Amino acid sequence: MSDQARSVSVVRAVIRNGPLRRVQLAFAGFNAAEWAVWIAMLVYAYEQGGATTAGIVAFVQLVPATFTAPLAGALADRHPPARVLVAGYVLQAAAMAATAAALLAGGPAPLVYALAALGACAVTITRPSQAVVMPALARTPDELTAANAVSGWIESAGVLAGPTAAGLLLSAAGPGAVFAVMAGVALLSALAVAGVPGPQPARQAEATGRWALAGEVATGVAVLRGRPGARSLVGLLGAQYVVIGALDVLFVVLALDVLNIGEGGAGYLNAAYGAGGVLAIAATVALVGRPRLVPALMLGIALWSVALIAIGLVATTVGAILLFAAAGVGRNLFDVAGRTLLQRAAPGHVLARVFGVLEALTMGGLAVGSLLASALVAIGGPEGAIIGLGALLPLLALAGWRGLISVDRSADVPVVQISLLRSLEMMALLDPPVLEGIARKLEPVAVGPGDEVTREGEPGSRFFVVADGELDVVCGETRVPSLGRCDGFGEIALLDDCPRTATVTARTKGLLYALERDDFLTAVAGNTQAAGEARRLADERLARAAPPLVAGREGSALP
Repeated sequence: MSDQARSVSVVRAVIRNGPLRRVQLAFAGFNAAEWAVWIAMLVYAYEQGGATTAGIVAFVQLVPATFTAPLAGALADRHPPARVLVAGYVLQAAAMAATAAALLAGGPAPLVYALAALGACAVTITRPSQAVVMPALARTPDELTAANAVSGWIESAGVLAGPTAAGLLLSAAGPGAVFAVMAGVALLSALAVAGVPGPQPARQAEATGRWALAGEVATGVAVLRGRPGARSLVGLLGAQYVVIGALDVLFVVLALDVLNIGEGGAGYLNAAYGAGGVLAIAATVALVGRPRLVPALMLGIALWSVALIAIGLVATTVGAILLFAAAGVGRNLFDVAGRTLLQRAAPGHVLARVFGVLEALTMGGLAVGSLLASALVAIGGPEGAIIGLGALLPLLALAGWRGLISVDRSADVPVVQISLLRSLEMMALLDPPVLEGIARKLEPVAVGPGDEVTREGEPGSRFFVVADGELDVVCGETRVPSLGRCDGFGEIALLDDCPRTATVTARTKGLLYALERDDFLTAVAGNTQAAGEARRLADERLARAAPPLVAGREGSALP
């Protein structure tokens, strides 16, 4: 298959998945808004007190976000992550609207900065929550990789769309208009993901009290401490934002002091970098179905770093634009491969908290990078500064090489299957190690239109979960509501050791996951809460459906 055909196939797979499509559309709005308001605030701060004030304001916005990001990750493990994702977008919209009101009313600058900082804190909710929601919406591991690739393209496109929109709005009406419009965009993102299904919380909120949430944040940090490979990966992914934060400053320095292409030149260099990320489509598509991701990750680092070093050695306008585009390709390949690998490697029950730690490193890295750029320029000039940045990630990658190889070889956490099981109430009550254990034992079962999965009256030996497709259910002569994604069926025959009570037939092409009887009973019976929930559901259905047996949604068939 050609790269173009693979690209179309990836996009088509994401588009066909309605909930996943809505999450990606919301993420596109989020990225555009994030970039637009960041630029608008820097412009406002520059107008208030010049470059020094702009730098201080950037730092002031990023530092609180650095500390709130792990808390945001813990929220997505403690509460339904799809709801947390919606709440994050609503909070962003509210903070942007309040900032817009302060700007348009001519409010004091400290108030404007404080409101913008609140918005930056709310931004940290999105990526950790989305990292948990997407595996629950993907039907296969390959589709999850494809969704991550599309997210990478969206982030790169946001580097183009956000600054462009900000520039137009700043020219027409000023910073207040940027915040007002982007508040509307954030609200549209919230509406897009409202009602999107998602898994149950990764763990029940058993801990209470003032420090419960802080304790859960510490759990995410402890997981990374005990897994050197995952720790190296998170550190490397976070370090890229030191480079990105420094580049935000160096774009301006290179344009004005080295290339002499004026203030607009900084925008051109930034746009070339973003365009390179969009051009990375073919490279990231190649990650779909690839069992090992560290080679692609290292290739992305190499391309990104070589391009930056080359800019420092041979600085010409055309060369810089082309090389920044190449750097954008490398950065996107590195980021998509790294985030996908982290999803595979991190334990499912702390996935959001691990990504919360990464989000904290993201914000902290941007802050450090903005300060580091000035120091590097003072030491080695603009050319030396960008060469130093180009050498940073390869050195860190070499230092953590063994850990990265180790995590790539052992990264087989069935995150898609775990998320699918967590959509069922009785399974969501299982302890995380048990849930991961039965997720590994699930067997994929492909079905086509007309294929019979279970027959009424026959012995039952497996429990099924629907990953994709629609199935018809017939009890006796009665056709009852069909089954779809995130529905489970077959538990009554296993729990009561009785024949199947319904015939289930595939209406469309689909994918099921099957769990053998002994594995199902061992897992469910071994957990008092899960066993109680399973028994309650079974009794409720039997009472409601007899006679004839009737099935509803949420694992509601009764075969």
